Amino acid sequence: MDPRPRARHARAPRHGGGRGGAPLVAGRGVASRPVPPRDTLTSRDLHRAVALTERIGRVFDQRVVGQAGLRTSLVTALMCGGHILLESVPGLAKTTAAQTLAHAVSGSFHRIQCTPDLMPSDIVGTQVFNYGTSTFTTQLGPVHANVVLLDEINRSSAKTQSAMLEAMQEKQTTIAGELHPVPTPFMVLATQNPIEEEGTHVLPEAQMDRFLLKEVLDYPEPAEEVEILDRISDGRMTRPLDADRLTLDEVRWLQARVDEVYVDASIRRYVVDLVATTRGRGPVQVPGHDRLVRMGASPRGSIALMRVAQAVALRDGRSHVTPDDVRALRHAVLRHRVVRTFDALADDVTPESIVDAVFDAVPVP
Repeated sequence: MDPRPRARHARAPRHGGGRGGAPLVAGRGVASRPVPPRDTLTSRDLHRAVALTERIGRVFDQRVVGQAGLRTSLVTALMCGGHILLESVPGLAKTTAAQTLAHAVSGSFHRIQCTPDLMPSDIVGTQVFNYGTSTFTTQLGPVHANVVLLDEINRSSAKTQSAMLEAMQEKQTTIAGELHPVPTPFMVLATQNPIEEEGTHVLPEAQMDRFLLKEVLDYPEPAEEVEILDRISDGRMTRPLDADRLTLDEVRWLQARVDEVYVDASIRRYVVDLVATTRGRGPVQVPGHDRLVRMGASPRGSIALMRVAQAVALRDGRSHVTPDDVRALRHAVLRHRVVRTFDALADDVTPESIVDAVFDAVPVP
């Protein structure tokens, strides 16, 4: 057999696609021997990537106590150029975390408080008539920032929620028929309160799927809460943050390096098998899965799982993805993409336990 087709399939495609942008999925029987990609990351690139992520973490730790999972998810989503949904009760530093992340990367920050009367134009922008010149001028909305916090997104109407889809997916907004690109990098952090349901609108599955990650926050540990009180008492919470911040060019460099992290064909097949198993169509059937899951993850979930694994590998200073990288943030990637049945909800079966069952069932390459 001619080895050239094997090398072409074994090499991880850049930007997740082959010719014409179609995704490449390696089938079984593809050469298992890794073929080095053409554009390999140098050791200097890896050291720089680790240093940049550590600088973000140091700035983050100056304002946010604990919440290691939140910090990891925020940095990962930033590296992937994706968006993140945060779910927790009030008072767990979601707004502080978003502001700190924007400060750490020298980016602009806008906070949008979602209410039932919020209109799409309040988010994307509108045209304002100038009586002096008898012309219309475009006034961009708060979504045009590097880091956008949508506070309590489930309190806004479905029409307003859908106005964010274009910005999140296409990285642009349309005002009076004219396209306006959002800044780069661009990241949306949406929060929702799972306790209060009065006056809220459940996010549609199509919009939930556009969030790269969903992070569920819990209360801090007692020692961490004491640290919060100590910082407030001695004024550390109000002091200016250190100036060791990234530039936006450094963030864009970091995002470009994620694309160059090598993903072997066996790892890509592993990702596909995992996502297919969430749909009940994988190589291994999970007992009782059909009773618990109404709908599994979409192909966007496969892309997210691979991209996040690439970011995890780069953050750890490696130029290739391992199965452990795929497992690292499996809950954050898949918990909002697995739709549970009524039986699962009635029995209080968590999406995290369903995801764990899938990962335990699928053989690791």
